[in-house]
Amino acid sequence: MAKHSSHARVKRPAKQPAQRLPALPMGSLTPEQQAIVEAINAGPRGRFSNEGPFAIYLYAPAFGMLAQQLGGHVRFKTRVPPRLSELAILCTGRYWKAQFEWYAHARIALKQGVSETTIRDIHAGRAPKSAPSDEMAIYAFVTELYARRRVSNSTYRRVHKLLGDAGIVELTGILGYYAMISMILNVFRMPVPEGVPAPFTEPVLS
Repeated sequence: MAKHSSHARVKRPAKQPAQRLPALPMGSLTPEQQAIVEAINAGPRGRFSNEGPFAIYLYAPAFGMLAQQLGGHVRFKTRVPPRLSELAILCTGRYWKAQFEWYAHARIALKQGVSETTIRDIHAGRAPKSAPSDEMAIYAFVTELYARRRVSNSTYRRVHKLLGDAGIVELTGILGYYAMISMILNVFRMPVPEGVPAPFTEPVLS
């Protein structure tokens, strides 16, 4: 994990709830499950990792194959610049307080040029006022959509000016995909790796 990761400074509980679907043994996968592994290894991600959403996809391989294909597209093949895409993903992870999603994408966002200050602000649930104007436009779009389930004309126009017709469709698709990922991670209590602090306080549920 990057040394400058923003969540290293925040006090968090060390214990996470028990994972509901444990990672399947890689040596006993069915042909359908193995096909997901091979597709991810051959795709833009470059390597299958038996953690996070991919570990869950193996439990429903027909769904998992389609989901990983969509995920590979929205992460690597849209017109949305990676810096803005990762900022949108972080906003989604923060909204859902998805532990693994934040853990994975805070590092990627930093690498793609999102500042540590901006990452820290999003993690804290506040607007990143020192962020450049294009990031602020994306932040406003994402947070307004999640809060109101709609976006205003002024917010839409700001992002449309940046991304155009196709790009704003793809941005909305990125949000939809990573909201789905967040739900999967939360429902099945996917933890961050052992020894890594959880980014968010986990709610106490029966």
